[in-house]
Formats: sequence, C-alpha cells, structure tokens
Amino acid sequence: MAIGILEVNLVNGKGFRGKDILGRIDPYVLIQYKGQEQKSSVAKSESPVWNEKFKFQAEYPGSGGDYKIILKVMDKDTLSADDFIGQATIYIKDLLAFGVENGRSEMWPQKYSVVGANLKYNGEIKVGVTFTLEGH
Repeated sequence: MAIGILEVNLVNGKGFRGKDILGRIDPYVLIQYKGQEQKSSVAKSESPVWNEKFKFQAEYPGSGGDYKIILKVMDKDTLSADDFIGQATIYIKDLLAFGVENGRSEMWPQKYSVVGANLKYNGEIKVGVTFTLEGH
C-alpha cells in the first residue's frame, strides 16, 4: 500500500442559485475524502473565486474501493441552518494509481456540475487535483 498527499485546488464557482429571502448567496464548499473533511472560506458572490488548496492523506490501494472526492456546496446563513446548494463528485482511482506508479499525478482544473437535491443542475465549480506519493 502506498501513502501520499492528495491536494484539492478549489478554483472558483459560478451559476449558484441563492436561497435566502433576499436572494443573496454566501457559498462555501465542504470537501470530503474518505472520512476527512475540510471547509473553504465563505464567499459573498454567486460567482465566487476561492483559489484555495486543501490537503488530505490518501492511500492506494486502501481500505474500501471508494476513491472519490465529494464537494458539497453550501450557502452560509446567519439566522438559520446553512442551505445545501448541491454537490459534485470527482472520481480519482486512476489518478491515485498513476501517482503510485510515477510518484506524482495531476488533474488540471476543470469544471464539474453541481447537482442539487432535486438532481437538477445548480451551478458549477472548477477544481484541480494532485496526488504526490510520500517521499517524492
């Protein structure tokens, strides 16, 4: 089993639809990978630019075959619970396998559709992912 660092580069988002009374939206992203979770900063725009990087520990092959990053886009609310806008999933099994073989592998930032609870398109986020084998 190989261990390395999975780096998620959250670039930006657009097309998110506001849910609060005033129609404004303050999006942030919960990034989840195999029981690990990190949170982006809260933006004040329907077309946020984050340019933030998050690191997770990754093993390949590891326990369970669930090699995916889940990005949950949320709307920060002050007076009530935060609203779920939608989520995107990035499958990274091939990225990890290639990274274990070569020491490093990268998926350049690309757009992923954000799908709401109603399974409808609810905007998009641009994300890149890099895997670096420990010791490289």
